[in-house]
Amino acid sequence: MRIAIGSDHAGYALKETLRSWLIDHGHEVSDQGTFSEERCDYPRFGAMVGRAVASGEAQMGVVVCGSGQGICMAANKVSGVRGGVIRDVQDAEMTRRHNDANVACFGERFTEPDVAVESLRVFLETPFEGGRHQKRVDMLATLDENRGTEEV
Repeated sequence: MRIAIGSDHAGYALKETLRSWLIDHGHEVSDQGTFSEERCDYPRFGAMVGRAVASGEAQMGVVVCGSGQGICMAANKVSGVRGGVIRDVQDAEMTRRHNDANVACFGERFTEPDVAVESLRVFLETPFEGGRHQKRVDMLATLDENRGTEEV
């Protein structure tokens, strides 16, 4: 699978752990940065990963910051991105199964590396359930199309 990954300085160590795991498991990884623990701004990296996913350059995305929240917000600003904060395996499963999430967002300060790796595995292996959930995912796409200005 083609996966774009990125982080800010506060998520760098966990990004590197997840990147290594992805490569070790045969995924093609596009590292969007950052490449050190030097202070930087999460919106840039969330947006780069989001654009890679939305354009089809990557099939899935992974972003990491200190809490997972800010970089998730940045990724979700890109039309077509459905990112969710993943703190455990249950979050990973449900964001895929019910929301067809295409970007997994992690917080290095809140999720231990082994939990993040297992959660990422579940995220990548869990299919979208469709059915009654498809209508809601379609509504999210409508919000993207009209920038949230019209009723869904």
